[in-house]
Amino acid sequence: MKYKSPDNQGDILPNLLGLTTEKEINESEFEGFLKAEIYFTEKLSSRTKFNAKYILGLHKMSLSHLYSFAGKCRDVNMSKGGFPFAAAKFLPETMAEFEKEILSKLKNKYERQEDLIKDVAIVHGELLFIHPFREGNGRTARLLANLMVRKAGLESLKFQNVGKKEFEEYVKAVQNCANKDYSKMIDFIKSIFPS
Repeated sequence: MKYKSPDNQGDILPNLLGLTTEKEINESEFEGFLKAEIYFTEKLSSRTKFNAKYILGLHKMSLSHLYSFAGKCRDVNMSKGGFPFAAAKFLPETMAEFEKEILSKLKNKYERQEDLIKDVAIVHGELLFIHPFREGNGRTARLLANLMVRKAGLESLKFQNVGKKEFEEYVKAVQNCANKDYSKMIDFIKSIFPS
């Protein structure tokens, strides 16, 4: 399902490489996110702090080769399936609030797996609900979730196991996060948690 935005640029956003097909864009974006995943995983330590600047850095490293807006909050309002994301003009404040109320309260070390699952679910759901970027929100949120789990010494979440039915539940879980109801997102993260 495609996004709706006032500029209605379609499937191919203007890009720095002059790519014109969806296949070329997808490959370039995939390579960028893979590079960022390797880099940030190698830099991960017990002192890593997940904050708004870190999230912007994930996005910038992933997409700066392709988009001039990489690492910056979007300046257009967006919706998907009739569901509006956070208003663009308030994104700096929204991200600051996200950092203050959620990211700054993350534990540095987790004694209980349930606490890690809950925190990953809340961060993941809130970031997707905010949708701070023009493109690459889901992949940035998945990368951050994996980094949170890896910081705890575990393997990546099993996002590859998400089929059509699970994806529909995932979308509902994100929408519930708008009301600070994280129960469905916690269940979702639990279902793809490394064993």
